[in-house]
Order: sequence, then C-alpha cells, then structure tokens
Amino acid sequence: MAGNTFGRVLRLTTFGESHGAGIGGVLDGCPAGLPLDASVLQTELDRRKPGADGAGPAGTARKESDTARLLSGVFEGRTTGTPIAFFIANEDQRSRDYGELARVYRPGHADVVYDAKYGVRDYRGGGRASGRETAARVAGGAIAQALLAREGIRVQAATVELGGIAVEQIDMDGARTCRYFSADSETVPRWDALIKDVRAAGDTLGGIVQVVASGVPAGLGEPVFDKLDAVLAAALMSVGAVKGVEIGAGFAAARMRGSEHNDPLTPEGFASNNAGGILGGIASGQEIVLRAAIKPIPSIAVEQKTVDCEGRPVRLRVGGRHDICAIPRVVPVLAAMTALALADALLLQRRMGAGA
Repeated sequence: MAGNTFGRVLRLTTFGESHGAGIGGVLDGCPAGLPLDASVLQTELDRRKPGADGAGPAGTARKESDTARLLSGVFEGRTTGTPIAFFIANEDQRSRDYGELARVYRPGHADVVYDAKYGVRDYRGGGRASGRETAARVAGGAIAQALLAREGIRVQAATVELGGIAVEQIDMDGARTCRYFSADSETVPRWDALIKDVRAAGDTLGGIVQVVASGVPAGLGEPVFDKLDAVLAAALMSVGAVKGVEIGAGFAAARMRGSEHNDPLTPEGFASNNAGGILGGIASGQEIVLRAAIKPIPSIAVEQKTVDCEGRPVRLRVGGRHDICAIPRVVPVLAAMTALALADALLLQRRMGAGA
C-alpha cells in the first residue's frame, strides 16, 4: 500500500490499524547522537491518547495507554543513525461494535473509497483510515521535535476555534496545559457547554487549530515545487480530519489590498507577518504561522442515509465509542507533522549544502 511514508531525508513510515495488534512506525534519516529514550515519545503520546484528561467531554470512552516501545535505532540513550522503530499496542479494541458495518458504507468515512481502490477494507473502526494511525505520527514527530529543539526551533499548537466559537485571545504557551489545548482559557466553559449539548443530540463538531513554529532560520525551504509552505500544507493535509490549511493571513489575504498584505521591512526586521513567515517558499526568519480546519467527526448517532456494498439504500446510526470532536487530540498530531516537515527541510538543506 503506497503513501505510507512522509519526508525526503527524514522519512517516517507508519503501519497498523485501529483494531489490529497495534500501530507503529520507522523513522529513517535521523542523525546519530541525538539524546533519545521512550519518555520523549511518551510525553507527546500522552497528550494525544484516547481518554486523555485534557480532552474533557469531547473525548472517546476508549482507553489506551499508548505506551511506546523503542525497538531499534537507539543505543545507550542516543540515536545511532540507523532506522528508529517503535511500536504501540492496541489494548482496548471492541471490534464487535463494528460488525454491522461490514457491508455498509458510513457517510463521511473512507469506507466507499477504500473499496473502490483496493476491493477490500478493514471495517473495524476504519482500519488504516482510522484516526488511531496518528499516534505513530505523534511518536515520530516527538523525535523530530527533539531534533529541532537542538537547533533552537520550537513548534507549538493550540485550538483557536471549536464548533464555531473562536477564542478572544491567543496564548500559545498557556495552551499546552489548558483544557482542549485552548489558546484562551476563558473560552473553555463555552466549549464545554456546547459539547454537552451536541453530545446529547448525537452529533459532532469541528474546529480550527493554530500551529506556530519559532526559531526557524531564514533561508530554510526550497523554491518552486518544494516550497516550504507547500510541504507544510501537505503535512497538515495528510491528517484525515483536516479539510483546509491557511498560512499567515490565509484566506483573509484574498480580501486585502497589497498595501495591507505586504509585510514592511524595517532595520529592525519585518513590521508584520501576513506572509506567515514564508516568502517565495522560503522561511523569512519570522514565526511560521499555520491554521488547519478540522472537520466534524463523521461517526454520529444521528440517523443518516447511505447504501450498502450492493448499492441498496439503508439508514444508519453509527455506534461504538467516538470523540465528539477531533480536537483536542488532533492538536499534538498537527504539531508532530509540522515538526517532521521542518526537520526534514532542515536536514535536506544541510545535505544540499554539503554537496550531496
């Protein structure tokens, strides 16, 4: 199955399904000598795992410890330069919840297109298309973040909108310990109330996540087809819940004039950052600012129209244990994908600079 590897120099390949034995990945291209043990991965995995405290009432009832095992690529607490393999066991699968879905296509899910492409699909929780696959991205991204930190680069992510209710201020530092990873703690009670009502109605919600990368050196990125913003957009769009990506002013740029959108240059640096830290596909040295639009979870308890595998019309309510919103669990996933893209760009730049 193609399309399971991300990156050019730092390459992450993930494997596994929602209800299989487990999920995992292999990160190749990581330089030797980076301090690393399982706790580095675990810190980020604990922020994403099912049943995490920070999810609040939006979370699933599925409980997974998401304990990462490092299988290779590390010796005496440091990377060896060889492929780093890790594995995360599935511990709380309830495949029986999905038996009735074996012959029915769930609206909003990848069921119908997996059948169209492969002629076979794992219907238990979506199989490979499940959001559970993202745990492997978070583990790989944790290593990328450790690599970036050594270079003074930091990636942060926060929820700035949930269910149409936007935050009134943005505190990226405070978001890490705030419920829903919210950029504004004062907005949290409104989100709690909304989620409670939506859960009672059997429905789900979407939202917007902002990712900020600071300390990115000017000059990072490639022109034309491998623009840094294109690579970052591809990284975020590879996450199943993401349906749109903005960089800097994003879609608001379409409603601005050039005199408003241009970021003036002064002896002290840029006077604004509508470009989101990237010009001509190359980092400007400013903060890189990304926003991702997260769709509502497609598994809803509301009756929907669909068809079965023979094309016959049926009505369906999706059972099982599901999040009300991909937020907040998608927040560390987006930080991980941003880190992987930036670390890959950094290593690619160094390789090209060395004449490789």
